[in-house]
Amino acid sequence: MGRLDWYKYGWSLDIKGQSWTEDTVNQVDFIIKSLNLSGNERILDLACGYGRHTLELSRRGFSVVGVDITKAYIEDAIYNAKLESLDVTFIHSDIREIGFVEEFDVVLNLADGAIGYLEDDIENLKIFDVAIRALKPGGKHLIDICNADHARKYFPKKHWEAGKNALSLAQFEWDEVTKRMKYGGWSIPYGIPAEPPQINMEEENSTRLYSLSELQEIYEKRGTKIVSSYSDYYGKELTDKELQLLVFSEKQQEY
Repeated sequence: MGRLDWYKYGWSLDIKGQSWTEDTVNQVDFIIKSLNLSGNERILDLACGYGRHTLELSRRGFSVVGVDITKAYIEDAIYNAKLESLDVTFIHSDIREIGFVEEFDVVLNLADGAIGYLEDDIENLKIFDVAIRALKPGGKHLIDICNADHARKYFPKKHWEAGKNALSLAQFEWDEVTKRMKYGGWSIPYGIPAEPPQINMEEENSTRLYSLSELQEIYEKRGTKIVSSYSDYYGKELTDKELQLLVFSEKQQEY
């Protein structure tokens, strides 16, 4: 399976060229609409990367805190926040070490938000603990992950996505025993000679995926209730024919 702590290494700002980062404005539009946000909420963005959602939310007047384990991402996010004179906080940390208690109206784990990235199920569940503990009662948690039910039925498979600047290629495999997705990717920028894709699944990361039914159990044990679920940031009804799984839940009691 490769090294279990892969999530600590190998991240770079090259990710900005990936096609899936181009949908950020629409994604924030959807978050505001689906969570019925007024603009006064305090938001925690866990595993925020280089801050694309955090910064966009701050531009719209929200009070936002972003946390990520990759130093280069946080430094870039702080730099861009200063360029735009945005009042936003970025923290360089493993999200398991964040100790907020009932301080936020909304917690986000987007573009996986590190859910499923950690060494085992015990460690992965700590992300839910951190997120829900940080929420005020009645607070909202939104996660954007890959759907285990889709992987179980349709993997292995290949996928491509054409963005404005590059063609992104992906390859997926599934291990039913561990419930982990193995992923390999390659990006082909436009305007320069293309290089043959070099996707080595043995050296790539693997991610523990969850189904909606598993998530219901996880949330119920933490005093939180699932409100709605979707297959994309356009409000498409959840289906196992789509890899993406967005789940919106509300904290019902103290945790």
